[in-house]
Amino acid sequence: MKSRFILTLGLLTALLASCGPSAPTTDPSIALTAAFETAFAQLSAPTATPQITDTPVPTPTVPRTPPALPGTYQTSLLKSHDIPRAYVTDSCQYLKNKWDSTKSAPGTIVMVIMHHGINKGAASGNDVTVSVHKQIMNDLHESGFTAINMQQMADFMYDNAKIPQRSVLFIVDDRHFAEYFNDHWRPYFEQWGWSVVNGYIGIDERTDLWAENAALSAEGWVDYQSHGYIHNIPISEGSADDFIISEMQGAINSIQKYMNKTPIGYIWPGGGFSRRAVEIGPTLGYKLAFTVNQRGPVMYNWIPQADAVNASNPLAIPETPAGNPLMTIPRYWSANVRENIGNVIAIGDEAIAYAEQNKGVELEYYDIVCAPAYGPIP
Repeated sequence: MKSRFILTLGLLTALLASCGPSAPTTDPSIALTAAFETAFAQLSAPTATPQITDTPVPTPTVPRTPPALPGTYQTSLLKSHDIPRAYVTDSCQYLKNKWDSTKSAPGTIVMVIMHHGINKGAASGNDVTVSVHKQIMNDLHESGFTAINMQQMADFMYDNAKIPQRSVLFIVDDRHFAEYFNDHWRPYFEQWGWSVVNGYIGIDERTDLWAENAALSAEGWVDYQSHGYIHNIPISEGSADDFIISEMQGAINSIQKYMNKTPIGYIWPGGGFSRRAVEIGPTLGYKLAFTVNQRGPVMYNWIPQADAVNASNPLAIPETPAGNPLMTIPRYWSANVRENIGNVIAIGDEAIAYAEQNKGVELEYYDIVCAPAYGPIP
């Protein structure tokens, strides 16, 4: 500021000095005073103050804490030692499959039934009479059940694929002539479109028997799956790998040879299985395997299993040590079906209520934890 003052004063002095003689004489003191006043006025004039714009401070994003997921649905409608197990290890994939509206709704349930024989005379052992068989089929139909095949069962158990909310999987053990299926199962295929699975034994080389069953297989409603090769020696924890593979692969080879299809379900002969057999089965292409243990129905990511032999089911081999619930699925024996239909329906209804109770929590968890990687639920 001082330098500006001096410069202005200097210019004024020079201007005064340059005035010619012809100009009127001016009192130097007056001129100097005027120059000082002009310079001071210029220096004292207020300058515009630059406006300072506030930079908005971004609001920090508060990370959302995912809620704890609820436990697997449990029920008092099963025996105390028959405990439902989850088998899907990826929680995000499970939740996406569970709440996907294009898949099976929560509470969709499957009653797997083992048929050993349907006798035209009196019942014996695990067999039922023709009249009881008809009652079973009518009771299931009137209760809203629909039969599914093995591929539908596998798709449901692995991916929660759409199946009827009350489904039944009929599994007939052992070999039968076409007459058996035509008499006892074809009427329900023709009336309701119901299929039936046959656990077929692979070693039999009777060409007439194979031809009859191959013809039924070609029709599509008798679904042939594996029931061992020699069959009459159950697999146990003492079974060698060679024997296990010969039983499980041998059955595949026979069905491929005679029926031109590859089975994906294994029905354990005599109900015997082992941890090693459960490990080997999937490497051969089996997706599911079935015991003779009566534990209860099954749902997606929900299979009743036992940890040890127990008094409530003393003849059942415990499944938990085998390590894969999908390869040790329980079955109801046909003689016990009618008394358990209501129980199966009640379990399904309970599961629906439990799912609805926890829906908000599960969807919130999915939105926070899963959606960024798995995308929105359809």
